[in-house]
Amino acid sequence: MKEVRVRFAPSPTGYLHIGGLRTALYDFLFARNQSGKAVLRIEDTDQNREVKGATESLIATLHNLGIDFDEGPETGGEYGPYIQSQRLDLYRQHALELINKGHAYYCFCSTATLSQMREEQQAEGEFVKYDRRCLKLSKEEVNARLNAGEPHVIRLKMPDNYRFAFDDEVRGHVQMDSSQSDDQVLIKSDGFPTYHLAATVDDHYMQISHVIRGEEWLSSTPKHIWLYECLGWEAPKWVHLPLILNTDRSKLSKRMHDVSVESYIQKGYLKEALINFVALLGWHPADDRELYSLEELCEAFSLDRVNKAGAVFDLTKLDWMNGQYMRSLPLHTIADRAKQWFPPQWTEDYQRYLKIISAARERSTLLPELTEYARIFFKPAPLNPEDKDFLLAESSQKVLQWYLQQLTGIDADDAEAINTITKAGIKELGIKGKYYYMPLRLALIGQAHGPDLPTIIGILGKDETLIRLGAARH
Repeated sequence: MKEVRVRFAPSPTGYLHIGGLRTALYDFLFARNQSGKAVLRIEDTDQNREVKGATESLIATLHNLGIDFDEGPETGGEYGPYIQSQRLDLYRQHALELINKGHAYYCFCSTATLSQMREEQQAEGEFVKYDRRCLKLSKEEVNARLNAGEPHVIRLKMPDNYRFAFDDEVRGHVQMDSSQSDDQVLIKSDGFPTYHLAATVDDHYMQISHVIRGEEWLSSTPKHIWLYECLGWEAPKWVHLPLILNTDRSKLSKRMHDVSVESYIQKGYLKEALINFVALLGWHPADDRELYSLEELCEAFSLDRVNKAGAVFDLTKLDWMNGQYMRSLPLHTIADRAKQWFPPQWTEDYQRYLKIISAARERSTLLPELTEYARIFFKPAPLNPEDKDFLLAESSQKVLQWYLQQLTGIDADDAEAINTITKAGIKELGIKGKYYYMPLRLALIGQAHGPDLPTIIGILGKDETLIRLGAARH
């Protein structure tokens, strides 16, 4: 059996998109599941769109998420170089081979000519495609124009009246007519290849067994199949992933969501939740589980469980999942990742900081929310008029006075003792429910709801607890 080799081939044009992360993740999961190799290849043939530092940023983001490729620009490998701008001679060589075989031709049409051609075809209601006027040029005329240095491109000559048929690992048997395919540009006027030629050549030489990519590339597959046939190569297996959709079923876009992976990390989403959530955008496991570690995803992943239907990006679901990981990951892990959102002085006493994180993560969804929740332990929330009146009520003052006296001889970290005096107060004062607990919480943290009293007192410490209770007495 042929070794499984997959590739993630992003363009260095900015941030890593959620859709790009899913493709990279599926490549990684499939390679690990099949004991194969995952290749990272940088497709930088569109020099005008390249953003400086984007490649390094993309690799760093994937690494931080736990996705490390077996081969690539930084790790190397026997099929490099893994940056397309360093492989230009190879693409040119095969473009000329296609010309010699009669499968490609030179085109000298200007941008203005092509625009006029498109407008005329649209006006006639025709399928917009190149009309092959340069295919009619004689060999002598082509050579003369080339020798004169006239700007040109190289186009693939698609077959006429041809029915392409191929099997897709997700969509099953697919048939497409060649009449719906244009004579694609293979080499641009700047000498750089287009995606179609470069990807085909690289996939062949890098021995890629499965091409995993988004559904939007499905319509281009006939061009790629034809290139493989014309060059006499065996095509890889095709895997076209479903679209990622907004909740209104429109295609995920910047207008509806922030789609940068880095932005979600900066907002305080955990990498474990993001990976888990993105894995389920188009793939469903054999059981009804929803929470998977990256290692578990590697074991469970298979292409036959990738859906055809579009996957909805439900931010509410991501928030829920992030909350689950906030509470289930080791306390030290959450504490260390949350530190960047905390003032340094709040984390100096690390044991107290851990207690705060332990209490806060039970009621938080994102990492920055831990900081907001922690404020009550450094300064009580300001009371609204109703709470102030409640705290001044006779029964509230009785509770505060009694609790203050009882707590004097208790260790702040002795949760059992605090629970004991709390229960004793209810019995002795005959006050219960909100009339008992609410005055204590208002005095200690400035709000009616929050952690249990042993947790609050354990975080505040004995001295601060007594100060806050005393300040609430009138």
